[in-house]
Amino acid sequence: MVEYPDNRLLIELCGEYDKNLAAIEQKLGVQILRRGNQIAIIGDDVAGLEAAQVLNHLYERLESGREVLAADVDRELRMGDAIEEGRDPQLEMFRGGRVEIKTRKKTVEPRTDAQKAYVNALFDNELAFGIGPAGTGKTYLAVAVGVSMFIEGHVDRIILSRPAVEAGEKLGYLPGDMKDKVDPYMQPLYDALNDFLPGKMLAKLIEEKKIEIAPLAFMRGRTLANAFVVLDEAQNATSMQMKMFLTRLGEGSRMVITGDRSQIDLPRGVTSGLHDAERLLASIPKISFNYFTVKDVVRHPLVAAIIEAYDADSANSLPKS
Repeated sequence: MVEYPDNRLLIELCGEYDKNLAAIEQKLGVQILRRGNQIAIIGDDVAGLEAAQVLNHLYERLESGREVLAADVDRELRMGDAIEEGRDPQLEMFRGGRVEIKTRKKTVEPRTDAQKAYVNALFDNELAFGIGPAGTGKTYLAVAVGVSMFIEGHVDRIILSRPAVEAGEKLGYLPGDMKDKVDPYMQPLYDALNDFLPGKMLAKLIEEKKIEIAPLAFMRGRTLANAFVVLDEAQNATSMQMKMFLTRLGEGSRMVITGDRSQIDLPRGVTSGLHDAERLLASIPKISFNYFTVKDVVRHPLVAAIIEAYDADSANSLPKS
């Protein structure tokens, strides 16, 4: 039995139509009953302990003046998986505390242990790699950290880049001038920035070139000093392009490389620069490599199932030795 003194916060904790409680019940296989300002948890002892921990963390969040959204419930459930894996829940409380990325529009918090380690690596290293499947937050978190560091004055500008590699469509057939042709490839980067910065502020920063969004090919010949630089979709950079990009790193800058090995759109026979970078740079100090799996997918739950289905099919189609 868990008791919460503030009935108003308890209502927010439960969510509309008790949807937050339902999410916890479904994930942990417990039954949660509310009686007045008390909550009873019925089920396995370990699952019950985890459910109580999740509820307590969410209630503490409400006490601090923050709201509880579905993403917050999901994050606490994912972070609570440590108990399922057999680690001491008391020790888990001292694993470095809460990680927050503050931007102009919102505060972003990692939703899995892998995301938390990745964000810490972005703050701690001048060059960091985030590698894993779609939907794991690699680019989103990198842009959030870049915006946070820009706001706090640690860097003077943000530069976001992607290889403009055709994924089934021919770039030349798209309407408009070069900017019109390239912008659709860059749209995910604009979307991330719009989540963290007010529209007018973002437009002004882009106009002043404090924020740049450009294809990878436009990086040649530049030295990127005092900047937070992100290369997204790095699996579609060639080895020469990757070397070119990495050697743009200048004084006072930080660089993040994100990619998904399973979505290479390069012509057959062309080696991915991301693959070469992993092979060549893994042993160099102060370069971090963080890896994500399907368990770290934070989009719609079906996305994880879709990725698993495709991965299983690829594994089954490999020639038997």
